[in-house]
Amino acid sequence: MAIEGIRYPSDLQVDADTDYFKVEILSYIRNKEGLAAGTNNTAALKAETNILLPMPSNIQDANAVSWGEDKMNQIVAGALTGTYNMMGMDPAQVLKGNFDQVTDAFRTGLKGTGLEGTDISRLITQQLAAEAVNVFGGNVSIDQIKARQDKEIFNPNLELLFNGVTLRDFRFSFKMTPRDEGERDNVIKIIRTFKKYMAASTGGKDGNKLYLKTPNVFKLSYMKGNASHPFLHKFKDCALKGVSVNYTGENVYATYYDGTPISVILDLNFQELTPIYNEDYELPATAKSNLGVGY
Repeated sequence: MAIEGIRYPSDLQVDADTDYFKVEILSYIRNKEGLAAGTNNTAALKAETNILLPMPSNIQDANAVSWGEDKMNQIVAGALTGTYNMMGMDPAQVLKGNFDQVTDAFRTGLKGTGLEGTDISRLITQQLAAEAVNVFGGNVSIDQIKARQDKEIFNPNLELLFNGVTLRDFRFSFKMTPRDEGERDNVIKIIRTFKKYMAASTGGKDGNKLYLKTPNVFKLSYMKGNASHPFLHKFKDCALKGVSVNYTGENVYATYYDGTPISVILDLNFQELTPIYNEDYELPATAKSNLGVGY
């Protein structure tokens, strides 16, 4: 089955041995049930057309997650444990001023932290001194005070902790050199289509211009014939964040008789709408073989 759409070059033949890049334009529809459930699912329906282009010259992907350094010294850890203990107490006892139980809760939290035999009152004094200086614009910590007075600091228990997921972005550049009027028309259509569908629409229902409608989104695919490429990475639905066109592709202003530039360079900047998760690499039950490298 032939794939219809605007294509460059205009004689791009889509057969079983052809590798090419396909961009489907989709309508962005938010999954309201997913939003209520705190997820970021979207449902995307096909819109007007597909755009077929040659394979990009620089094909690569980069997956990343966010990790960051985090510190928690023994005082903080003990206080945290003590707070947990206190939260399990009878609120009525706290309101009645039964602070012995509060003290016991924090004392229990300090067990095993190495602070049992420490002069807690001295630590408190050092902490209060640091805070007093900071009131006047200083930048002093209890570790700085201990380093100067006791020649030691608290073990920060430094760890690298998972912070969250990230969204991948992709940049593509296509150099297009129209060879005839038909190919010129296709180049114009491709540029206009990308510009049009990346843009927001004014007005919601009934033409109310108080709101802006979300732009269309794009489904990107490396193709081999009528199927996804068997090796290269896959994409999730993307937003088109930027379109840049250089109308002097040969670094000099030169046009045909009708004003069509000899060559133009089209740069596209896409970003995926949702992150990549471990489960995205699970093969469907109906899969007969490995589906390439995945996302």
